[in-house]
Amino acid sequence: MTRIGLGYDSHRFDPSRPLILGGVRVSDTAGLAGHSDADVVLHAITDALLGAAGMDDIGELFPDTDPTLKNADSAMLLTEVLRRIGEKGFRPANCDVTILAERPKLSPHKPAMRQNIARLLGLPADGVAVKAKTNEGMGAIGRAEGMAAMAVVLLQSR
Repeated sequence: MTRIGLGYDSHRFDPSRPLILGGVRVSDTAGLAGHSDADVVLHAITDALLGAAGMDDIGELFPDTDPTLKNADSAMLLTEVLRRIGEKGFRPANCDVTILAERPKLSPHKPAMRQNIARLLGLPADGVAVKAKTNEGMGAIGRAEGMAAMAVVLLQSR
């Protein structure tokens, strides 16, 4: 059996925090605001996995009202979700991510993000795609108020 899931996440910029995308520290300034580390890439992937498995979303499983999750590493949340979908008999087959941001330039960081996401999901590097797009100056993302990410994953039965 195969299942497809779609995930989305967005956060506004917070210059007091580091920017972490796909589990990779991209910069020390202009990070993202959030209860956890605000990694929009891993949050989108996590929600895509949960959706494909027919489970609750990331906010239900890891609420921002839980003080133990303050500044939590999103890779830890993703790892827990992988454990749960594994218990349901599924494993990821591939992952496709698109990051929407006006800044910073992400091309130099995409290979590291791809490798880290592949490692976390237990996939070969060619099982993960990471793309970055601008919003051409339109909307909140275009005004560089924050960034967003979308992810699609395919799950297969073990």
